[in-house]
Amino acid sequence: MFVPRMTHHPTTLRGFVRKLPVGICQLAMVVFMSLPTSLWSAETRVSLWTTKTAVAPGGTATAAIVFELKEGWHTYWRNGGDAAQPPSLAWHLPPGVETGPIQWPLPEKEVVSGLTSYSYHEEVLLLVPLQFDASLKPGQVNLQCQVNWLECQETCVPRQAKVLGTIEISLEEKASDEAPLIQRSADLVPEIDNALPLRADWSKTLAEDERILTLELDPQSGFRWLDFYPHENDSFELGGASTLLPNRTEAIRLEKNVLNWEDSWPAQISGVALLIDADEKPWTRETTIVLGGSFPQTEKTTDSTQAATLPSNKTPQRPSMLLMLGFALLGGMILNLMPCVLPVISLKILGFVEQGAEDRKKVFQMGLLYGLGVLVSFWALASIVIAIQSTGQSANWGMQFQNPQFLLLMTILLTLIALNFFGVFEITGGSLTGVASRLGGGHGRGGAFANGVLATILATPCTAPFLGTALGFAFTQPPTGILLMFTTIGVGLALPYVALSWNPGWLQILPRPGAWMTRFKVFMGFPMLGTVVWLYSIARLHFGPGGDLWLGLCLVSIALLAWIYGECIQKARGRKGWAWGALLAGILVTYGWILEHELNWRQPALKDGENTPSDATLISGKNGIQWMAWSEAAVIQAQQKGQVVLVDFTAKWCPNCQVNKKTSIEIPSVKEKLESIGGLTMRGDYTFQDRRITQKLKEHGRIGVPLVLVYPPSEGAEPIVLPELLTPSIVLKALDEASGSAMVPIDG
Repeated sequence: MFVPRMTHHPTTLRGFVRKLPVGICQLAMVVFMSLPTSLWSAETRVSLWTTKTAVAPGGTATAAIVFELKEGWHTYWRNGGDAAQPPSLAWHLPPGVETGPIQWPLPEKEVVSGLTSYSYHEEVLLLVPLQFDASLKPGQVNLQCQVNWLECQETCVPRQAKVLGTIEISLEEKASDEAPLIQRSADLVPEIDNALPLRADWSKTLAEDERILTLELDPQSGFRWLDFYPHENDSFELGGASTLLPNRTEAIRLEKNVLNWEDSWPAQISGVALLIDADEKPWTRETTIVLGGSFPQTEKTTDSTQAATLPSNKTPQRPSMLLMLGFALLGGMILNLMPCVLPVISLKILGFVEQGAEDRKKVFQMGLLYGLGVLVSFWALASIVIAIQSTGQSANWGMQFQNPQFLLLMTILLTLIALNFFGVFEITGGSLTGVASRLGGGHGRGGAFANGVLATILATPCTAPFLGTALGFAFTQPPTGILLMFTTIGVGLALPYVALSWNPGWLQILPRPGAWMTRFKVFMGFPMLGTVVWLYSIARLHFGPGGDLWLGLCLVSIALLAWIYGECIQKARGRKGWAWGALLAGILVTYGWILEHELNWRQPALKDGENTPSDATLISGKNGIQWMAWSEAAVIQAQQKGQVVLVDFTAKWCPNCQVNKKTSIEIPSVKEKLESIGGLTMRGDYTFQDRRITQKLKEHGRIGVPLVLVYPPSEGAEPIVLPELLTPSIVLKALDEASGSAMVPIDG
């Protein structure tokens, strides 16, 4: 019988004892897995999702192993901690389908009775990249994964489950209903960055097999430590407890105990660094640190090959705050001329007409209330941006137009406003419909304030000259700077209307109130109805197959209910009980059947727009321009081939984007220029949230679309950034400039 000798490593017994709970867990998992599943009632539901239901040969998708845990139960991260095991996945896939490494969302750290664990509660998605070989033939591919995990409350129970899924091999790729949920989980996975401004080294030896490791942050980076979650390693254990040291040197230091089980000490460590930046915003990055190294080079070095540093909200050279405030004021004023705000202009015109015969004091009061509505709305937007950024996430201009619930609410609201303009029902101060109607049709004090709110809401998908620069600056500021910039934009948006209401002489050109105003009010309902059609065209994209029909029926039903209310309740005499009953029944049917059952408005199915190209297809735009799906890899590949690339980051909810496309991009002269220089056109669709596009916008100082870039035909060349509002000459000039260094092939 062989007995291992312990004399060479007398202190390794401590390592064995520390590792014993994990070994017991592993043994328990083997024993429990051999028992019939029916003996145990699992507290976890496990399933398999994919980002696509159809993928092209040679394409990629992401699989998600979904753990749904009952309240009070948890499972573990890739490093479970002092006495826990992470989930394991065993895939069974057909030839031609390969998996990548598991992508783990950031866990919660818990310390109980001196033991540290890294765990997940309620729900977690473990993401696995899938690569499909280009040789795969069209047809269905079966996916199977054996999942082993621990589910724990006060005690832990090993579990196993087999999850199944399918995906179609097809030239036309299709997103799955679960794609947005998987994307939301992907946002929680720390990005990999091995060039962070930190270093690590041993600071003290406690025993032959135990040392203290010190992790130091470069003080010039502007960051400070929050914690470090280590990855699991078979040869050593990096303790879960962290000690943040006083700043006795220039570096910001974090200490962790390390217990070694091998003859040699590790040369590097890996894990997730949790940091706080100068603006008190959290950053998480997965990293590997070589022990004994120095800080990576910072921006102060002149070497062109300097190492990358942790992303920061600081820019090397900040423009003047005073200049940016001027841009914000001017951009807010110009925003009144943008197509988003035009429907509200009709409300302003009607208000001016109604106020034409009133005294100056009251007219000015209405103007001030409108301005207050604008400012309060911008303050609310600023608060939302500050709250989102405080969580470490990215906010952007017009982000609410990526939210299906917001789009549905606005479509219904503006439908009611249009119906009120058409006289289907009237505004009454105490009615529920009066609340909605006053957002558009009311012209008293409440109506003036509500018009300001509505103007702000409809203005957010638009950008204007100077406004994009000002907003890009605003989103990099601390909370006080964001609030100041948003206030200035609001002042600019409200200023023309307030100025007109202040000087009654400017209002004398308007006709006196009279019977003609009834017809004028009906006429003004048509721009509002056009806005409803625009919002409908965006909202329907979120509701999957049949969404067009059911969303349309929802609006028809609401119109019918508004007619019942106006005709049979407001205008009718005598008993109205049956009308109220019909109205209540109609509301219940509309909500319960159409909104809840058919549209599933709380969690709608996310679907690509009809004209959104996939990686495997080309989409023909107007005048024969062919659009490819944008990706960084596709741009680099085109540059390597010596091609100019025009990239249009756009969204269906962005009126500026659509105007630019129709007037300055998809036109014959641009098509001819692209053909003459051998250029490519790519589209980045921001109709739905896409963090790749969010990052690209931030790189170029933009906080929303439109963004049009023209890349020269040499790898690594910086793109030409076009302004928010385009003309054909601007686009043609950029293409000429980008192609100036292109190699023109000569036929021979």
